[in-house]
Parts: sequence; structure tokens; C-alpha cells
Amino acid sequence: MKFGPVPLNEAAGCILAHKTRLPGRVLKKGHVLTEQDCRELLSTGESSLTVAQLEVGDVGEDEAARRLGLAAKGPGISEDTAFTGRMNLYADTDGILVVNSEAVTAANRIDPAITFATLPNHSKVSGDRMIATAKIISFAVSNVSLTRAEAAIREAVGIAAFKPRKIGLVATELPHLKPVTMDKTRRVLEDRLRPSGSSILVEKRVPHSEEPVASAMKTLAEEGADFLILFGASAVVDRYDVLPAAVEHAGGSVTHLGMPVDPGNLLMLAEFDGIPVLGAPGCARSPKENGFDWVLDRLLADVATEPDDITAMGVGGLLMEIGTRPQPRETKRQSATAKIAAIILGAGKSTRMGGPNKLLAELDGKSLVRHVGEAACGVGLSQTILVTGHLADKVGNQVADLDIAIVHNPDFADGMASSIRTGMKALAADTQAVLILLGDMPGITTEDIGKLIATYQGSDNNLIVTATANGKRGNPVLWDRRFFDTLNGLRGDVGARHIIADNPGFVAEVELGIAARLDLDTPQALREAGGSFPDDID
Repeated sequence: MKFGPVPLNEAAGCILAHKTRLPGRVLKKGHVLTEQDCRELLSTGESSLTVAQLEVGDVGEDEAARRLGLAAKGPGISEDTAFTGRMNLYADTDGILVVNSEAVTAANRIDPAITFATLPNHSKVSGDRMIATAKIISFAVSNVSLTRAEAAIREAVGIAAFKPRKIGLVATELPHLKPVTMDKTRRVLEDRLRPSGSSILVEKRVPHSEEPVASAMKTLAEEGADFLILFGASAVVDRYDVLPAAVEHAGGSVTHLGMPVDPGNLLMLAEFDGIPVLGAPGCARSPKENGFDWVLDRLLADVATEPDDITAMGVGGLLMEIGTRPQPRETKRQSATAKIAAIILGAGKSTRMGGPNKLLAELDGKSLVRHVGEAACGVGLSQTILVTGHLADKVGNQVADLDIAIVHNPDFADGMASSIRTGMKALAADTQAVLILLGDMPGITTEDIGKLIATYQGSDNNLIVTATANGKRGNPVLWDRRFFDTLNGLRGDVGARHIIADNPGFVAEVELGIAARLDLDTPQALREAGGSFPDDID
């Protein structure tokens, strides 16, 4: 291919290199110039144009992209029409993208003008999702180079379709593990299985010991399970721990223990009676992506998963969801003089109260939000922020005489996450931790807040400190600054409980009793607590 300026009287049939304007119309890049185009351009005073001229043995960009894309296409993939030197490939079905990475790289190294890009290998994809694109950089490439690229990339991408499996779930029990947590774990797993059409056939909850787990595995296989998932109440930390020992006791074998993906390190891959067995890491109780997803999806699509496959997952294995997660050996550099702030969430519409704003309700002669404000101000925090929304002026007036900065959340109707973000934006730059309180929890005292702060300062690992009521987690929660980015990224009408679930090694609990779960958000709850609304409230 020749490229460069040519006289207009010789340009007919050439390919226009750059967009060019004519009176009343535009000639786009890639347009094949006609005799009429050239005459009109000459009339504007132009004498030459930069063009591409195909030579013998050249293949135009669209045809080249089409041939490259079709050569790469394997099973489960469809293509669109090549246009402007590009042809896209799409998944025909739900499954796992399987890429021959060496073949793609080899094709990309033949000619800089020949390019082929894909989603990451082994990505989970849904039908109709774009998974790859063939793009020719120049207006044409030599047929010799293109033929070599076609041979190199032959059937390099394909979709391994998901195959519905009947899952047998074994969940072990220990006193610290609450049934509600186990129920949630099952729901999260069901959500993970749904894209593949798989479902939980039976769940068996058994004591956390070798014999009951082995017995449950055998029973589930007899009942028709063709895939076993084991959730231990305690994480697998050794080759001879309960879950791997149970697999071997049942007559199975452990294929691999551990993986270089975080979260997801403590995963177990095994086999029993010809069916796959996955020992889930603790992070799999959360819906956030983790290493468990990577292996589960591959197995559900019958993609070979050997120890070498797992140990190769380290590059890219530090998942974005834990970008702010502290490193295990990181020193907190925390002291008793750390700047700790508080955010009081007071923006909601109190829909469950059925009318008045609950924060204006009174208990023991003070509004609910006043109780919380006074508790926060009594601790000597570096900064206390009240986030308002619904009836902002009236709520703010309740604490106007206190040392509290009031910030308004105009998007309060979007949910709690927007109020958390509003409060976070108002924090001083040198804030090292923040306590997030709900404005409708009048039982929280200055002493309670002091306990949370003392726990935070008492250990380098106490980066999230949450209040509990009779062992159940509640509010408030204190967060180290290493989670500030994560808090700023919250969306919707949700709090931050999933962040706590994702970081169990950095969570400390402080028992505060009923105050940690006493939020007066219904008329009945308010009456039972001895509260009421003043007569003049709207």
C-alpha cells in the first residue's frame, strides 16, 4: 500500500486518509474518492490530498478484518459485519471465554497493522456480549501477512457453555456461626449459580468435624448431586484441617489447597466419586467477586482446572474490590492522638414512621438526633458532621448550638450510600478514622463511643470496629481511613455491611447491649421506648 499526498487529478479511486469538508457535505476518512469528488475539491482551491493507494497483493481493511475475525472464531461465537476496518465477535451463549493466548499474541506480532483484542481469558460472559474485536489499523494489509495471521489465530477464541449442575451443599456449624449467616451464605451461593442454570439440590448442616462432613458428602452423592461445595464454619488453614481430611475420609482426594487470589486464598479443590468438590474460602459468603468465583465458573463450564491453572492466577489476582484492604503486615501507625471524626446520618424521609420525621421525635425531653449529637460531641472527636436531607432545616436546628458541622445531601432520596458519601466529602484531609452513627439511635452514649475508639486504638488490626447487641452486629461502626475510598464508592440504599463481611480479619466487635440495635423507625418502636412527637411537629 502506498500512503501520502497525490495530485487531485490523480486521486480518483484512492482512499481518503482524513476527513475533508466540501461545500454542503463531508467526505469521511476511508472514503473512496470519485472523479466528482476530485473536481469539487479542485474548485475549492485544493491541489492535492493525502490518500492510501492499494497495490497488487493488498487486502482492504474491512475484508482483512472480516478474514481475521472469522479465522479466530471458535465454538459458541458469532460475528457482526466488518466496518471501518473492524469486526467484533460476540458470545452466543452464557459461559466462560476460552482464549488461546499464545495464538492471539503470535497473530498480533506478524504486522503492527493487524490487531486482535479479547476480554481476559476465562471471563464469565453472557450471551450477546462482545468478547473480541479484529481491527486493521491501516487502510489495507498485505495478503501475505494476513494469511499468516489467519493461520496463527485459527479458532483461538471460543465459549465453553455453562452446564447446569445439581449442587450438594455441606455447611459446617460452630457456636460462633449464626444461622442467619448460614442462610445468607446459601442465598449468595444461589445467586452465583443462577447464570449457569445450576441449583442447590440439598443442603446439609453438620458439626465442624471430619466424620459428619464425610458422611454428608456420601449422602449427597447418593441423592444425585453431581457437584459438591463445602462451606466450613472455620477456614481451611492446613492440608490436614477438617475439610480436606473429610474429603479423604470419604474416599476422595484433594487436588489443590490455596490460591494466589485475594480475596480467595483459602480455597480447596478436590474430587470425590468422580465429581468436583470445592471447599469455599470465607470470602465466598460475600457476593463480591473473589477467587472462588474464578474456579467455580470454570468448573461449571467444564473448563479444565488443574493445580497449574490455579497457581497461574496470581497476576491479576489482587482484585479491585479489595483495593483499600490493608496488607497483613502493614503497620497502622495509630496513636492516642489520632484524628477521629464522626458522621451522623440524618437525611432519610422516615417512611416507616408514616409521616413525621423520626429524628424530631422526643425521648426524655430531647429529639432523637439531639441525643446522638450530644453523645458524639462528648468524646472529644476532631470533627462531628451531621448529614441532613429531608426537612434539613428542622433537623439541623436540633443541634445548632453544638459543635457540629451540618452538610446537606441533595440526593438523599437515592439512599443511605449517598449520605455516607456526602459526609465523607466533608471530612478534614488528615482524618485517620471515622465513626458513622445513625441519627435515630438515642441509646448510644458518649461512653459507648469511647469504648469503640479505645478498641480501635488498642490493636493494629482493629481497622473496623462495630458495636454489637447480644452478639449481633449493629451500629455505630468506626472505620480506619484505609476504607475511606470504599465508603466513598458505596451506591444505593445500602450501608457498608458487605465491607465488614469482606474483611473479617480486621473487624473488632464491642458489645454495647440493646443500644446498638435500638433504632426507633416505627410509631410502635417509638411508643415502646417511651418517646413521642411534640404537638407542633409537621
